[in-house]
Formats: sequence, structure tokens, C-alpha cells
Amino acid sequence: MISNSYHIELLAKITKAKLVVQNPEHQLINDLLIDSRKLINTHHNLFIALLSLRNDGHKYIKTLAKKGVYNFLVQYLPENYSSFNANFIIVDDTLKALQQISSYHRRQFHHPVVGITGSNGKTIVKEWTYQCLSPDYSICRSPKSYNSQIGVPLSVFQLSPDNNLGLFEAGVSEPEEMAKLEQIIKPEIGIFTGIGDAHNKNFVDIRQKVNEKLMLFVNSKVLIFGRDYGDIAERIFSVDIFKSKLLLDWSRRNKEAALFISAVTQQNQKSTIEGIWKNQAISYSIPFSDEASIENSISVCLLMLYLKIDIEIIKHRMANLSAIAMRMELREGINNCSIINDSYNSDFNALSIAIDFLLQQQQHKKQSVILSDILQSGKNNDELYAQVANLIREKNINRFIGIGPNLKEYKKLFTMESYFYDSTRDFLQYFTFSSFNNETILLKGARKFEFEKINKTLGKKTHLTRLEVNLNAMLDNYNYFRSIIKPKVKTMIMVKAFSYGSGSFEVANLLQFHNADYLAVAYADEGVDLRRAGITLPIMVMNPELDALETIIVQQLEPEIYSFDILNALEKTLQSQAFPQNKPISIHIKLDTGMHRLGFMGNELDSLINRIISNPKIVIKSIFSHLAASDDKHFDTFTNDQLKLFNEYSNKIRSAFNYPILRHIANSAAISRFPSAQYDMVRIGIGLYGIASDTAIQDNLKVVSSLKTNISQIKTIKKGESVGYSRAFIASNDMHIAIIPIGYADGFDRRFSQGKGYVLVNKQRCPVIGNVCMDMCMIDLKNQKVKVGDEVCIFGENIDIKELATTIGSIAYELLTSISSRVKRIYIQE
Repeated sequence: MISNSYHIELLAKITKAKLVVQNPEHQLINDLLIDSRKLINTHHNLFIALLSLRNDGHKYIKTLAKKGVYNFLVQYLPENYSSFNANFIIVDDTLKALQQISSYHRRQFHHPVVGITGSNGKTIVKEWTYQCLSPDYSICRSPKSYNSQIGVPLSVFQLSPDNNLGLFEAGVSEPEEMAKLEQIIKPEIGIFTGIGDAHNKNFVDIRQKVNEKLMLFVNSKVLIFGRDYGDIAERIFSVDIFKSKLLLDWSRRNKEAALFISAVTQQNQKSTIEGIWKNQAISYSIPFSDEASIENSISVCLLMLYLKIDIEIIKHRMANLSAIAMRMELREGINNCSIINDSYNSDFNALSIAIDFLLQQQQHKKQSVILSDILQSGKNNDELYAQVANLIREKNINRFIGIGPNLKEYKKLFTMESYFYDSTRDFLQYFTFSSFNNETILLKGARKFEFEKINKTLGKKTHLTRLEVNLNAMLDNYNYFRSIIKPKVKTMIMVKAFSYGSGSFEVANLLQFHNADYLAVAYADEGVDLRRAGITLPIMVMNPELDALETIIVQQLEPEIYSFDILNALEKTLQSQAFPQNKPISIHIKLDTGMHRLGFMGNELDSLINRIISNPKIVIKSIFSHLAASDDKHFDTFTNDQLKLFNEYSNKIRSAFNYPILRHIANSAAISRFPSAQYDMVRIGIGLYGIASDTAIQDNLKVVSSLKTNISQIKTIKKGESVGYSRAFIASNDMHIAIIPIGYADGFDRRFSQGKGYVLVNKQRCPVIGNVCMDMCMIDLKNQKVKVGDEVCIFGENIDIKELATTIGSIAYELLTSISSRVKRIYIQE
């Protein structure tokens, strides 16, 4: 029988490890921890010190030991480990050991497990399966899209004696990964959702990628797949190992399939699927009309048919499928609040993940959680709500609001400021919303509680145009750059100009949470805003205005010193009695090595050194310069000349001081093109936001920002009629146009007028016609069938901002930083 806890001696045996026991009273493990920032309670945790190119979990052991964590899985013993009062399981590879522990745990579970893979649709199929089967089974499933080499073992370890069904998804990005996940999941039932282009560059061809994904099912008894995916079906039907399995295929073309889809009717955001199963006609409807949802529903239907769920029950549950919002959204709310809306799911694991995201937000000191009853958790309510109350208490949430009869029944467990309501309607009717002020609010509700009404009430009223900022993509880009810099090289992140239009607070919160070393802003007021938002990282101010120096000192910002004028002003400010200094102010010396913008020239260095040596109130934190053309190979000789000057100038300064001084000159482009220029720290700018001049780098970056709006009105224009100001467009034929609420006041440049610009509607390019107005513009729909409210993409995943900028002789920097503050920012995290 599967266990809730393991003794560390057993874990050492499973992983063939050496065991160092220093605390014999605390040797039981019931939870695995890989992120020191996500510690909920210290009892019975095993912290796994993962080692990667970007990070080393061993450096967090000391902090965790002080917090009361007693057990660690490590590759080497930390310094002074004998003083930690902790136990250590020592292995050669902590990731492999994590997978071995989870694999052992899975082998103790003797109920069905469903494994899901495919290029697309894994998470949707998993969540819809959960929706449809949770009335009949106690299900353990992957939280969110935990489908990686780390996510899968963490998910499977959540299997408990209360569960009688497991749902786990598995993803791979390169060859030889799936076999490891198969050993952990060991699915009896497999679902292959389909094959697409994701991660194509890491595989020789589509055949190799299909083979890799099929490794998940080598020991399965049942395999569900779409026969219409020829690459998948051909491999399954031709490989001997699959001939002994029960193959449940579906097809819209081949009547020999186990489930032949005879008809699909799509109308008014609804689809009816008709088919033949075991010579009997069946049908069901889903509240979606897109092709992906239809295919995903067929996979779920086939699984339910295999499990012998009555067709009438299938029809009822399919008709009530809910959309899956696979990401958390962060946006502005009423009374200077920030709202996190997470309607993905409402189980305990998902709540814990959402609260971690809540605690990343430092722009407000106060945090509130609004939670509905957690339905179909598989746990008894006494255990479940005790866990919830403990989580809220351990995470120091300031205010808790519970909605639903179950939470109200257990309200005595919530000892913090708390309020309870039977329903969302009661909460909206009786709660005083003016009490929400300057705080971050997490909404986490089961769908039946209709938390979208709360989200609407709390949200700041703005127009439809929005900039969606994908924090997961931003973090992936940050981690990519970390993977190509040398060990121990620090990172300085440029968050100037409202973080290239993406929003300074939210970006800084993310980077602080993920251990960036420095931030850089253009002006002091940007740094002050970050300090007020709770950002404690060192912040360099690149353009310190003379009248802002007092503020810089008070807020513990670090000014760039690029001339004797600014140095004189700083020294004068430091002499003021209003600023008693307990420690010297840190400064950053800017050198001019050839860009000829700001910075000291070589002939000024002797005087500069003497001035700083003579002033004990000033300490040099770093020396840096700017490369003028690091992104252009035609100027590589010039760039190398700059680097020679930088070496000469910086060495001269550093040799004059008896303390360490950092050096940095590499921007996003230089990090890869000039590795020798990485020095002690690199500056990551627009590369963080998914934009690079180097094609090789660009291929490894993800799109972060998507500017979107919605159609306001649709019109039919007759031949010869004009559109917009100055009659700048005359229709040459009858045509359909749409008006969209974005104009030059939002940052949509007026140079996009008269066909130079275009947008995407249903992934089809639609040119701008007439002149761009202040608040709106008009587009040619190219006879597409669209409706008012349909989404319009200005730039993003399917429309390259660099290409768009080129059409008006601009650059991506300009387009990003021109987006108006009236365009709401929505921050997305999966």
C-alpha cells in the first residue's frame, strides 16, 4: 500500500546513497521541497538540492536548516554541515535520486494511472478528464502543467492512500527524456493527444519525436490516440510492442477506428460530436466550437467509454465542461490594489502555487486571499481545511475571505483577520469593498462559485486594449541568458523605461524572487517607485539628475557617476548635515570607451581616482561602459578596441583601491558574441523581453509581450466611400471593415496609417486603412467572418514586433516603450 511518509534510511536505500544522520528524532519524510522560498512548514520535508548550470540548491541549505528543515538530499556536504543539526542523504545526482524516490512511491500505488503526452492539449485533456471523472474517483493529478523531468516526480509523489486514480502529463523537449518519465508514471492507460511543431529543432524529424513520446506507453495496457495523425498511427500499428495492447483509436475518416466520428456540427460556440462505438451510435455536445477542443473532448470521451461510464452520464458531463484558464493573471484593481485571478483549479496544490505567486508581489505590504470551498479534493474536510488554514497562517496572509458553506463551517481554524460567506452573491452584497486598499488580492475559486463576478467588481475599469506580459516566458529568457554566462558572473537587469513598457514593479518582483543580482533604472524616480514597491535589490541609477541626489541617498539607490559635475554635486550633497551617513554611498563609474555618450575619458582617470580616494563617504561598486555596436559583426574590430580600452581603464582604477570592484560592459548581444566581455557582471536588457538581433539567440528566446485589443464595430463600406480623417482611404470595392479601440494615444504609431501597418484577426493579416486616430483605427477585414468582440493582435506570438517596427523605419525598443500607461498591463503566469 502506498505510504504517506518514508524513513530516510529507506530513501537512502532506494537511491543507493550514503547517509549522514545528525538528528535521529527527525527522520520521517512526507513532502519533497526543491525551492527554498516555497517552504510552508518545516516538519517532515526533504529538501532536494538540485544542481544545474544556472543554480545550485546547496547554497540554500544553511538558511533552510536555520528555519528548521532537518533532512536534505545532496550531492556534497555543505560547509560546516555538522553545525546544522540535520540529516543528509548523499548521492551522485540529486535529480536522478528525486526520480528514483518518486518511481518507488509510484510502485506502491495499485490503482489505475493515466499518462498523457502530445505536442498540444495535454493539460486540457488532463483537466477535462478530472472534471468528468472526479464524481466517480478520488484523483491525484499533475498541478498545472508539471510535466518535466522535475515536475513529473513531484506530481507523482503526491499520490496518497486516499486516491484511486492518477492523472499525469509528460512532456519532453529532446531525445532520451521520456524513458525516465515512464519509469516514474508507469501509466496503465495512455493518451497521445497529437503531434505538432513544438521542440522540432531538437529532433531529427517528426518520426523521431513520435518515437520519443511513445516511450511513455511501452508498458501500458491501453492506448488512446487519433488515427488521423498519420505519423502517430503508422508507428503504433507497425511496432510489435503495441500490437499486444488495447488500441483505442478515433478517426473522422476511417470507419475501422474504435470510435468513428461520423459527424461534427459547430454552431454558436457549441459543437455536437456524433460517432460509432462498438456498432452503436453515440453523440454528445461540448460548449466549445474550436477544433482543438473537439479533438481533446474525443480523447476524454474514449477514456470514459473504456472505463464503462454510462453514455448518458458522459453526455451530461461533456455538456458542462468548463474552459481551462491555464495561467494566473495579475492586473490593476480598485483603490490601488493588484488582483491575481487564478481560476485554473481549486485544489490544495494549486492554492499553494497561487499563494507563492501572491508572495512574489512586493508592491503592497498587505495580502488578501479570497477562496471558495475546495470541491472533490479526495480528502475529508477536517484534514483539508486544517491544511488550508495552516497554509494561510504559515504564509502570513493578512486577510482571508472564505466563500462557501464548508469554509464557513471551519471558520474557527482561521485565526487571522477573516470573513466568511455562504455564497459569492452574499459576499458581493454584504462585504465593504472600500476596505480593499493598497493590497494584493488573490482570487481562487471553484467554477460553480462564479468568481468572475468578484474579479469584475475588483478590477480597475479600463478600455479593452491591453498588453499581456508572460512572466513564464520572461523567466525562461532570463534563465537562457544565465545558462550562457560563465559561473559566478552576476546579472544586472535593465528595468528602465517602465521595463521596456512591460511594467517595472511586476518585472522587478519576478527578478528579485529569482535571485537577480542588480537592477538598473534610467532615473531616480523609477528607483524610488521600486523601493516603495518593496524591491530590496541593489539599484543603479543611470541618469542621476542633480536635484535627485538627496532622494538617491535616502532611498539607498546607487548613482552612475559619469562626469566631474555629477561627482561634485554628489560630494556637496553628502556634506549636508541632513544626511548623516552610517556607511559610504555606493557609486558606479561610467567610462567612455568609444560610444562618446556619457562617461569619463582616459585622460580624466588620475584626477577621478584621487578624488574618490580622498572621500571616505564614497565607495566604487562597479566600473562599466557601453558597447556601441556589439550586435553588428561589421563593427567587431571597433568592439574589440572598446574592450581593450575598457580593460586598460578599469584595471587602472581597480589597482588604486584595496577593495573588490565589479566590472561590466556586456549587453544582451555581447553576452553571446563576446564571451570574454562578461567580466564580473552582464547587463540583460531587451533580450529579457524576447528580442535579439542575433538569429541564434532569437531562436532560444520566447515572446514576452503581446499587445491586444478587440473589435468595437463592423461596417460594410461601398465602393467609392472614404474611411477616416482627411478621406485618406477610398474603397475601390465593396468591403467589410472593423473599428478597433487602439490609436496613437495608446502607442500605436500614426506611421502605421494607410496600409503600412497591419494586425492579426483570427491569425489573418488585416491592413490598417485610413489614418490612425488618437483612440482608434480602422482595418480591412479581407472578407473574414468575424464579430464584434473578437480578439485583435497588434504584436505578439504570431506577429513579430521587429518586423512590424521595420515597416515604419523604427525599432522594437521604440514600439515597446511607446505603449501608453493607459493601456492596462495583464501579467500572466502558468
